[in-house]
Amino acid sequence: MDRRIRGAALACVLLATSVATGCAAEPPTEPRRPAAPSRSVPATPSPRGEAGARAGVEAAYAKWDIEPLAAPPAPPDAKPVGLPAAGGQVPVISEIPTQEKIVFLTFDDGAEKDPEFVTMMRELKIPFTMFLTDSAISADYGYFGKLQALGDGVQNHTLTHPNLRTLGAAAQKQEICGQQTKLKDRYGIMPRLFRPPYGNWNEDTRAAAASCGVEAIVLWRESMQITNMQYQRGDKKLHPGDIVLAHFRGPSELKGTTMTEMTANLLRHIQEQGFTVARLEDYL
Repeated sequence: MDRRIRGAALACVLLATSVATGCAAEPPTEPRRPAAPSRSVPATPSPRGEAGARAGVEAAYAKWDIEPLAAPPAPPDAKPVGLPAAGGQVPVISEIPTQEKIVFLTFDDGAEKDPEFVTMMRELKIPFTMFLTDSAISADYGYFGKLQALGDGVQNHTLTHPNLRTLGAAAQKQEICGQQTKLKDRYGIMPRLFRPPYGNWNEDTRAAAASCGVEAIVLWRESMQITNMQYQRGDKKLHPGDIVLAHFRGPSELKGTTMTEMTANLLRHIQEQGFTVARLEDYL
């Protein structure tokens, strides 16, 4: 606004004139600016793959030197995995039945708390699920709260990360139910999903999980190492609906590679095979 306009506006305030005096009108030499959008205008789309956010997301991919992943499809109206399994048992799941070229990312334990990983996930809008162990996260609960605030799920990975097959029924129940309570108290939501450490479970695990309110035991089809993925199937490739395992690990466990660099490698593998990432809790 030029000096004449500022002066006119000030005169209106000082004289307390009515609209009829003409003070509310802008000088004809400057065209009227359009009114600011009303609050009824739809908000910016959700950051989880909405088309309206793609330009910013693609710029973020360039920053991290990753080719952009496609936006995930809209979540199904009905979740394709019915709960519970036949006979009322807690189902044990390694993939989601779908024809879409999507996979689901999960990160276990919680030992590493790389701040760059939070920045990467915030900028790339990648959905993932955290399976957290209390003994690994207790030094910094707040770190995982930052990731939860991005929309990423907090799920159960036991209190102390034991091999559950070596424990009796009561001890397994303590590990699972105890972590249910810890995570509910810290993050405000009771976990629905449980991953047994090392993928080891037995029927006592199923019974304990059910008694603790768990709806599904979640395993995986692929696991991310440092630069490469390990595949359970002989064709060594991703399949629609696969659940992918990674860990909150740092350079000491990744031979000098950071968790953020490992995740970038993981996303490159997914993009190169023509897949994108969807949110596990939308399907399970």
